[in-house]
Amino acid sequence: MPPTIRSRRTHRLLAAAAGLATVGALAAAMPASAHQDGATPSHHHGSGRYQDVQLLSFNDLHGNLEPPTGSSGRVTELQADGTTKTVDAGGVEYLATHLRDARKGNKYSITAAAGDMVGASPLISGLFHDEPTIEALNGLDLDVTSVGNHEFDEGAKELARLQKGGCHPTDGCYDGKKFKGADFPYLAANVTDEKTGRPILKPYWVWKKNGVKVGFIGVTLEGTPNIVSAEGVKGLKFGDEVETINKYAKELQRQGVKSIVALIHEGGSPASTAYNYDCDSPGAGDGISGPIVDIAKNVTPAVDALITGHTHQAYACTIPDPAGRPRMVTSASSFGRLYTDTTLTYDRWTGDIARTAVKSANHVVTRDVAKAADMTTLITRWKALSAPIASRPLGYIAGDIGNTGTESPAGDLIADAQLAYARSVDPEADLAFMNPGGIRAGLTYAAGGGEGDGVVTYGEAYTVQPFANTVNLVDLTGAQVITALQQQVSGANEASPKILQISKGLTYTLDLTKTGAARVVADSVKLDGTAIDPAATYRVAMNSFLAGGGDGFAELGKGGNVRVGEDDLAALGAYLTANSSTTAPYPVPAADRITVVK
Repeated sequence: MPPTIRSRRTHRLLAAAAGLATVGALAAAMPASAHQDGATPSHHHGSGRYQDVQLLSFNDLHGNLEPPTGSSGRVTELQADGTTKTVDAGGVEYLATHLRDARKGNKYSITAAAGDMVGASPLISGLFHDEPTIEALNGLDLDVTSVGNHEFDEGAKELARLQKGGCHPTDGCYDGKKFKGADFPYLAANVTDEKTGRPILKPYWVWKKNGVKVGFIGVTLEGTPNIVSAEGVKGLKFGDEVETINKYAKELQRQGVKSIVALIHEGGSPASTAYNYDCDSPGAGDGISGPIVDIAKNVTPAVDALITGHTHQAYACTIPDPAGRPRMVTSASSFGRLYTDTTLTYDRWTGDIARTAVKSANHVVTRDVAKAADMTTLITRWKALSAPIASRPLGYIAGDIGNTGTESPAGDLIADAQLAYARSVDPEADLAFMNPGGIRAGLTYAAGGGEGDGVVTYGEAYTVQPFANTVNLVDLTGAQVITALQQQVSGANEASPKILQISKGLTYTLDLTKTGAARVVADSVKLDGTAIDPAATYRVAMNSFLAGGGDGFAELGKGGNVRVGEDDLAALGAYLTANSSTTAPYPVPAADRITVVK
């Protein structure tokens, strides 16, 4: 999930706002690990040899404090007759209630997460550098989380501030209150300082109660630098997930910790989108594909369970460990819509988890329970602080400007806004590119938040573009422009294409009957009807994430004569303000710049 750096926006807007700134899931049976004697426990009550330990987990919250809207706030549930239905889910007021209810009667309970707690957040959290989300997680009694790629959106120093506390370096303290930081450790075992070689945060953490010890190792995906702005990961090295986990598992074992859980911000895709799909059922095959499979097959058998994330999917699959024994791998979707409730059966004789007795399931964070009053209070406070900014109108639209399809109307709008901004600082600007992952939503026509139909508020625009990238200008040759377009469907992006959104005047044909780079027909690439000249130089606008070569677009990272511009959301706002009014709302773009051949 994409990137980046947010402080400029908040600082400028808060100043303008006059006074505002003063693992069912770890599911089926798990076999014995290397230290367990192989006996299946016959009883799991709290006395004697075996002790049940509850592990509650979730991932990819992305600052969704309020219930997410649209499809982002629903999960698919498989019914007994094989049909599916959707269930409204999410919102920390409900998540808190569900977690607290789940803990009742469980004296040994741990709550863990697998990264991306913050970043690409809705305005109520993102505007305040995700301090509200950290406060909410403290209130949820989160014990530990790994970092994810989005924890680096604002760089390692800002991540350290979220951990330790203190007021923001440019925005200061909100509402006159000093930020206390996270009550839980962020684990970053495979993220090291290039100069010292040491992890930038704790690599692992051990939970202890009455002689029971469970170790947690936290890593993010090795490919984090490819999906975060270059500035956000400056001076950092991201190591191999398997090597790192295996290294620290040995260290934990030397310390006498034999029950180990890995928190991994990397994931896979299940064969079904239903959260309660049994991917270990007969005929389901492996039930899951993607990067987590190879990781799971190679992480040492000393690790008893893998809590994963990043792909925003829901699954609970056993994948064989290197000793050939099934081991549970889980993920709880995203945005606080699900949580996983796992029973780890701890063997007091061996100090290890009796994997044959592990039981687990994903549960929906339904909205039919009482709201947690402390979370309602937290949301109300931050909403009041954000309201003057969120409700400010930026422009008007004639209909829904959606964010679906190879080329989306929202993508056209944003690319055009960036080109318009670029031409305001350099009249020679020719075209603009926008990465699809940086567009988090479309713009809806129907009224929301008290404004009239067709009004686009700052809050709505923020939901579309929350990353606070800058709009940069670079020189690229025509040959580089064509290569960049070909990188959409080749190299790192061949298996899962990332189609750039393009500004008006640029057109080309995408031939999906071909393979690799050939899918972008080179001689079809035209600017204002004239073929792109490979030898000519073009002035190209794009956000700082793409200008750093993000999302597999290495060619875009090679641009010369770089000019760093202003905030991308400001560019979108200025464009809507200049090009729309109540009597002449902005028309829905036709999304007809890319000709797709299937």
